[in-house]
Amino acid sequence: MAMTRTPVRRVLDYTVLSVLAFVFALPALYLFLGSLKPSDEVLNGLSGFLPTHLSFDNYAAVLDSLNSDSTGYFWQFMGVSVLLSFVVVTGGLIVNSMAAYGLTRLKWRGQNAVFTLVLLLMLIPFESVAVPLFYMFNGQRNTLFIQALPFVANAFAIYQFHTFFKKIPPTIEEAARLDGAGPWRTFFAIIVPMSRPVFASVAILTFLIQWGSFLWPVLMVSDPSVRPLPLEMSVFQGQQPPDWGQILAFGVLLVLPVLIVFAFFQRWFVEGVASSAVKG
Repeated sequence: MAMTRTPVRRVLDYTVLSVLAFVFALPALYLFLGSLKPSDEVLNGLSGFLPTHLSFDNYAAVLDSLNSDSTGYFWQFMGVSVLLSFVVVTGGLIVNSMAAYGLTRLKWRGQNAVFTLVLLLMLIPFESVAVPLFYMFNGQRNTLFIQALPFVANAFAIYQFHTFFKKIPPTIEEAARLDGAGPWRTFFAIIVPMSRPVFASVAILTFLIQWGSFLWPVLMVSDPSVRPLPLEMSVFQGQQPPDWGQILAFGVLLVLPVLIVFAFFQRWFVEGVASSAVKG
């Protein structure tokens, strides 16, 4: 029998959660307030949380400083990151969901061995294969193609889809087969619409990883015309003397698309997390 929480316990739980949420939100608050302050007031410790001398001058300065052929264009860097993220997320959702469906529902020789290999790939960090990939694709440096290719297929995304698909009753697919639907039609017409929570979860996690990708662009990109936003921020931060107000403004502009994507997918993302918690 489920235990009911007393009002005192409920208040205590919400108080603890509110305090933890506030603590985790402090860096983001400091980032936002610092982006609105003059550079000499940013690194002032706890006084940086005081909302004084606020303006959008730092944002205007960032956009003005990255607005020429010599420095590159801010919106060009943003566009490269958006395009790469779109390709990786969209391609990943298609490739990884289909791979997971094949491993979950279709019966073929070597199925268990392939799934075991997928699980083993989850244990290998990208940093350990970055250098071999660099030498393998050295001829494709400074292209958008090579920045996206290694990240479309993802073992963890396949595992997430596989776990979700296993919870879908097989009777639904059996009914579709009786109606004459083949594997392709069953997948796209029945499984995909039922799996919006896991698609949203994978989309958000894939976007977060790709949007913040730094090591691979450092290795493969030297041309500013195909430089993604995180790599450009490191170049911008390295300018001397550093203007911390502008650096934090750049950070806010870097984080803003992540918040937009999460706000768009949050309903299905929360539904997927809740479903996993209940069924797990």
